[in-house]
Amino acid sequence: MQSILITIFLAISISTIINIVLKKLGISHIIGYILTGTIISYIFNFSSFDIHSLDLIAEFGIVFLMFTIGLEMSFERIRKMKEILLLNGFLQVFLSALIIFLVSYYLIKLPLVASLIVSLALSLSSTAIVLSYLKHSKDIYTPYGEKATAILIFQDLAVIPILLLITFLTNDTLSISEILLNTFISAIIVILFLFTIGKKVMNWLLKFSSNTQLEELFLGSVFSIVIGASLLAHEMGFTYSLGAFIAGMIISETRYRIKVESDIATYKDLLLGTFFFSVGTKIDLFFFFKNLHYIFAVFVLVMFIKAFVVYWIIRRKANRSISIKTAISLCQIGEFSFAIFALAANDNLLSQELTNFLILVTVLSMIITPFIINNIYKLASYFEVEFYESDKITPIKATNHVVICGFSTLGRIVARTLQLNKKPFVIISDDLRHVLLARKLGYMAYFGHLDKTPVLESLKVDEASSIIITLSNTKRKRLICEAILAFDKGANIVLKIDSTEEKRDLKDLNIKNFVHAHKQVARLLVSKAI
Repeated sequence: MQSILITIFLAISISTIINIVLKKLGISHIIGYILTGTIISYIFNFSSFDIHSLDLIAEFGIVFLMFTIGLEMSFERIRKMKEILLLNGFLQVFLSALIIFLVSYYLIKLPLVASLIVSLALSLSSTAIVLSYLKHSKDIYTPYGEKATAILIFQDLAVIPILLLITFLTNDTLSISEILLNTFISAIIVILFLFTIGKKVMNWLLKFSSNTQLEELFLGSVFSIVIGASLLAHEMGFTYSLGAFIAGMIISETRYRIKVESDIATYKDLLLGTFFFSVGTKIDLFFFFKNLHYIFAVFVLVMFIKAFVVYWIIRRKANRSISIKTAISLCQIGEFSFAIFALAANDNLLSQELTNFLILVTVLSMIITPFIINNIYKLASYFEVEFYESDKITPIKATNHVVICGFSTLGRIVARTLQLNKKPFVIISDDLRHVLLARKLGYMAYFGHLDKTPVLESLKVDEASSIIITLSNTKRKRLICEAILAFDKGANIVLKIDSTEEKRDLKDLNIKNFVHAHKQVARLLVSKAI
């Protein structure tokens, strides 16, 4: 017990220090977690208990990520996405695996079974990294984000038959028909239970825990649902994450979806950090540097094959820009590959040396992927640019105009009022849905982040009469205000605040106009009442 606590303490403290430095350098925190795992694994001796405990905790990072994806995937949305989920997903896995198999078997000369396992594992992409970025950046709502998400979900479902195939290859007693029959029956049991009794239990738990108005009871109910559904799926022969995904889909149809997602966000991110930490512990530095050229060559080859396949699948019914961004976002190797390699190695289907090599290729992929994903618009812009490329804004020609930051309900009212008063304005939002809506209404709107200097320059913030910020997130408000004031010290910022505490938190900024949302509404209500 003490050893695992020491390991957790070291992991948290070292990763915090590393990530503080990486954050200032603009490098993804995922790299910090991987580096932490590698550092600790070489300085301290892990026991098998420590590794097993960390891997179990790490696996539940993926479980909670899949649960939050399920919250986004209502049945209506799945129905609308059925083509891009089923057809595109199947084509991506099948074609990628086929090409990688041909290269592995005929060019690299791996054995038949090893080539099959390697091709299927490398055809998968990283749900943990890509979806974390898509959700954080709100790109999950963009055309490329929607297509990438659909393919990732199919890949996670495809893990099940891949693991079944490995089971069949090592099973001398059951035929493939018996394994498929057992799997089909198990799937029916899991789905029927979760969508009947499970659905009633989930609704009951959330309803009564919510009525108690005790946050810890509501959070406990959510954890019970996620872990319970995961354990049920695992006991029936499926992955933990499949059960969590189905549970998320069920809750997405209830009125608790938004609260559930916001309550578990921090825990999900912490558990994902543990997953990437466990990835770092798998790095064999001596083997890595000895075979660096081979590892890098295989990684580049796999990345090219997957990007090529995804591009042509998406290009059938989408433009070049969407196809390119989807291809870039899915060209890496995924975390479920670790599970496939481990199971195959334990069953002697892959040699230990080949397994170590493949794990290092996957780790290299995960290290490089955050740099690729965080610069996806920049990379895609070398091939194609369109109006909703984030932060790619052609300089406007307006002066003495108003800049509206955010286009939710309040932003729309502000825009409508300015339009009625014939005051020129421009809208900037980091939510593509709002940008598309604003453009549909005939407004000048752009997709980007107002805390970026190129965006401030393109929108001529220094020549604007005022900047109205309608956002609700205090952290985002501070970042934007600091960027605006650094760009133009005399900027006339009109900032909507929701409490006196928030005003106190932002009082160190040179903001001329605070508008207390609740006070203004209260005054209006009183004036109407009397």
